[in-house]
Amino acid sequence: MTHTPTQQAAAPAEEAATARFTVPANHPMVTVLGSGDALLRVIETSFPGVDIHVRGNEIRATGEPGEVALVQRLFDEMMLVLRTGQPMTEDAVERSIAMLRSSGEGPGASPAEVLTQNILSNRGRTIRPKTLNQKRYVDAIDRHTVVFGIGPAGTGKTYLAMAKAVQYLQSKQVNRIILTRPAVEAGERLGFLPGTLYEKIDPYLRPLYDALHDMIDPDSIPRLMAAGTIEVAPLAYMRGRTLNDAFIILDEAQNTNPEQMKMFLTRLGFDSKIVITGDVTQVDLPGGTRSGLRQVQEILHGVEDVHFSLLSSSDVVRHKLVGRIVDAYDRYDRSTGTDHGALHRTAGRPPADRPRDGGRRRGGE
Repeated sequence: MTHTPTQQAAAPAEEAATARFTVPANHPMVTVLGSGDALLRVIETSFPGVDIHVRGNEIRATGEPGEVALVQRLFDEMMLVLRTGQPMTEDAVERSIAMLRSSGEGPGASPAEVLTQNILSNRGRTIRPKTLNQKRYVDAIDRHTVVFGIGPAGTGKTYLAMAKAVQYLQSKQVNRIILTRPAVEAGERLGFLPGTLYEKIDPYLRPLYDALHDMIDPDSIPRLMAAGTIEVAPLAYMRGRTLNDAFIILDEAQNTNPEQMKMFLTRLGFDSKIVITGDVTQVDLPGGTRSGLRQVQEILHGVEDVHFSLLSSSDVVRHKLVGRIVDAYDRYDRSTGTDHGALHRTAGRPPADRPRDGGRRRGGE
């Protein structure tokens, strides 16, 4: 007996879905669509399978159901932001779309919660997180005594930490801010350099001063520094001190050796908070010296009240090209076996489950 193969019926194409969104009359359409429809073009580019039509104050989206649902959520989130009086920008729309697309990967805040979390306002400029990872980092600073912010250049690690420090000072949660960096180019031996102490340390600490000027009235900074309310000093000057009632930031921590990292962490005093920032792909230590930032994650993994916040190229808030450059270097490192970025990707795993030294041999840092 011969059996004739049964032909499978082609699965019916998924029916298109339609969603309608009405912009309240008290919100001009330009706030939603952007000047010259700039925001609308960002949305259309991000959702090529969705047809978006605007008529009056109604927006209609038609296309694949999942994509249409995301567009509907996007407009809902945009309205939540606009109701706070904060405008939407092309960058904010792009980041909102990225957050919505990644929301299926795990629990997280809504784009509106991220974009409206104001940390500090100065001279008409508001500092706030721009990505979900940045929000998690900022929230971790509030919840933990010691926080590590690890990620590539341009992800706001230091800038957001300094904004939180100024916020804590202004709300009288601490009495002083201490900002420090290792002066690695001088080998921390500042006494051998010519000039006054200020002339010696200024090149290494200038980025911290620049950030302070964005957050505090520049005319008040000399007075606050003279009073000891704000201190900017190289890491070598932290030795032997106990830092009470202070918000302490160690920047460029990838350029500490293990002994310096331990020294700094043990400066912690009562009612103080420490934030340590660094990029493990930009270690400037002499050959053969292991980065204290690489080692500390293995040592402090699981220690109560210590938190590691990891940021990636998707959190870069500088020029868009910076994120693409970071990704390109990561791909190159992986292809050549010098995977500097391994610490970023293995941070959530216990030390026993991941290679030591961020997946590299000792002496390769």
